[in-house]
Amino acid sequence: MAFEGLSDRLEAAFKRLRGKGSLTEKDVRDAMREVRMALLEADVSYKVAKDFTAQVTERAIGAQVMESLTPAQTVIKIVNEELITLMGGTQARLTQASKGPTVVMLCGLQGSGKTTHSAKIALQLKNKGHRPLLAACDIYRPAAIQQLEILGGKIGVPVFSLGQTDPVEIAEKAYGLARDEGYDYLFLDTAGRLHIDEALMAELKNIKAAVRPQEILLVVDAMTGQDAVNVAASFDETLGIDGLVLTKTDSDTRGGAALSARAVTGKPIKFVGTGEKLGDLDIFHPERMASRILGMGDVLSLIERAETVLDEKKAAEMEERLLKNKFDFNDMLDQFKQIKRLGSIKDILGMLPGLGSKVRDIEIDERQFDRVQALILSMTPYERAHPDCVNPSRKKRIAAGAGQQVEDVNRLLNQHRQMQKAFKQMNGKGNRRNALAQLMEQRGSK
Repeated sequence: MAFEGLSDRLEAAFKRLRGKGSLTEKDVRDAMREVRMALLEADVSYKVAKDFTAQVTERAIGAQVMESLTPAQTVIKIVNEELITLMGGTQARLTQASKGPTVVMLCGLQGSGKTTHSAKIALQLKNKGHRPLLAACDIYRPAAIQQLEILGGKIGVPVFSLGQTDPVEIAEKAYGLARDEGYDYLFLDTAGRLHIDEALMAELKNIKAAVRPQEILLVVDAMTGQDAVNVAASFDETLGIDGLVLTKTDSDTRGGAALSARAVTGKPIKFVGTGEKLGDLDIFHPERMASRILGMGDVLSLIERAETVLDEKKAAEMEERLLKNKFDFNDMLDQFKQIKRLGSIKDILGMLPGLGSKVRDIEIDERQFDRVQALILSMTPYERAHPDCVNPSRKKRIAAGAGQQVEDVNRLLNQHRQMQKAFKQMNGKGNRRNALAQLMEQRGSK
């Protein structure tokens, strides 16, 4: 996940501060020197890192910290507040047109993820009740139009295209269709280049002049490094961008260039891509990202993700079965499927307060879910509904069917008994979530 290295370095710096009962000005300045080095190593530009630590130092050496009963916590609180400010302060929403469809134009270098993220944002809006339309304005990249059409088919959003014709004409006719057919959002997937050139910028300016988009979003690859700052500055100077979409934040990237791009352009990060699936997109919340960077978790984003992907009807049915103590392997299989829809187990656990840095050191085998599902699917319908009937001969058959050992079947049966016992002791709706978290920990960690 992006910012992992930064999180580790900051945690080490703050650990030394926490070990002191009181702080001197030298303690603060030494800590801020480490913070500045951490930011630079995370690809934050020198000027942004210098200004950030200077601001924190100025606040931290004041009476607010020196006279505090918990000076280290007060310094961390200041760092958290300044990180939030650095990343935009508050959540930035898409601007909506007062009349007609809201036009969102996505631009950026080739390979940054414009096409995929056009579909991702459209899917998110569709799930909220909107009617988006995608327009294929990239006529240069091989199969770009076909890619957008495939993505549109997957998410159930129509795609407007005219083939290899003038991108400005495509944008204009797509706007006319969106207006006439009642689509409330129009996403323009524009062309990119491997580098910035005059022809690319001229075309983008012509599209902007033709359809006057409410939002121009620059798609930035989090793995680009410091070059992302120059790219963002050039696009903003030429087009006047309204926000950033940060992609590939699930990769092993330092991520700091994104903070620099935001600081240099003054434009907010509006979305972050968190994975390869079309549902792997989060609205960017500066306060939540700051919390994650500082190892404080991000429970709100986890809850929102759960509300989006979990089946409420199945959850209610499961709850009723748990209260009646009827938890069987069919229920366990449903639990696994729902958990997998939330995303990577390591990512989910990293959102829980206090687990951020610890999770990175835990060996998590994501394939454990697949192995357990294979065992359950090797059972007969009767065995899934009646776990107690699984005798030694049945265990051998189940293990052979799943390509595993009898010991694996025994382990699964034992975990089922433990979960059933835990559920029996629980009352009320909230406790079911604790059991779900316990299941995730049991199956994800080794």
